[in-house]
Amino acid sequence: MTVTVERGGGGRVVEKRHHAKNPPRPRDSYALFLLPGALAFTAVIVVPFLMNTGVSFTDWQGVGSPEWSGLANYRELMDDSEFWASFRHSLFMVLAMAAVPTALGLVLAAALFDFVGKHFGSTTASILRACFYLPQVLPIAVAGIVWSWILAPDNGSLNELLKAIGLGSWQQDWLGDPDIALYSVMGVMVWVQIGFPLVIFMAGLQRVDPQLYEAAELDGAGWWRRFWHITLQQIRPEIYVVLLWCTIAALKVFGAVYVLTKGGPGGATNVPSYFSFTTFFEKTQVGYGAAISTVLTVIILALALIGLRLQTRAEDAEEGIRT
Repeated sequence: MTVTVERGGGGRVVEKRHHAKNPPRPRDSYALFLLPGALAFTAVIVVPFLMNTGVSFTDWQGVGSPEWSGLANYRELMDDSEFWASFRHSLFMVLAMAAVPTALGLVLAAALFDFVGKHFGSTTASILRACFYLPQVLPIAVAGIVWSWILAPDNGSLNELLKAIGLGSWQQDWLGDPDIALYSVMGVMVWVQIGFPLVIFMAGLQRVDPQLYEAAELDGAGWWRRFWHITLQQIRPEIYVVLLWCTIAALKVFGAVYVLTKGGPGGATNVPSYFSFTTFFEKTQVGYGAAISTVLTVIILALALIGLRLQTRAEDAEEGIRT
């Protein structure tokens, strides 16, 4: 709508309003800003996924013309013991990259925020937070090479330390023994992953009303009770986000396995993403590797949708309680 002012006879001011035929709607302008992201998402995610899915229905070695095989790759996949073993290993990685870092991150974040920050100052808490987050900044290739030196069977830092403190009988081939290689990789991934939950939870604690802690402390509640009844309840949205994000990262973990063990020894640390990689590029079974990637993608999407749905229900229930 536009307004014009005209001076009429006798000096009177006449105000005229003109209504635009098609006033712009805010939602129409939002679409223009979403368009570049939608195009990029389509080009980088949707199109490659559809192409990969199409290849999964073929028998192809990467050269020549693909031959249509229908569901043959998927039927083979369901009976492939190596694939199911790799999937079981990925469940261990979920434990190492999602469950354990989330639990430790909660305790460490509460300790840094509620104890270190109050007694030693916010600067000390920030420095410790940065130290915990440092592994997230390091390239996984660099971290993997350093840990391969630490866990080396001959002259590795860990074995040398055990020998120096009189525990030489505990020395192991940490990455070469099929019985402990997976647990060694899990330990490395806990170290790599713990900084992410810590930072998210400390950010979440910034929005918690300090009066809740003060009232609980006046009532005689100890640190653990304040942590259980206040901290956990107030940062539940952050907990959902961290668990979902870390679970997805664990299911598609590749770099650490590639650098540390290359799926060995004897497939003891093989995971679906690395299994797909070797099937693609070493065995040149492109159709079968595409089927593995497609199944893994569908599983990740399903878990993401379930996680988002559970988070939405929890937030709706919380809003219902408040109102």
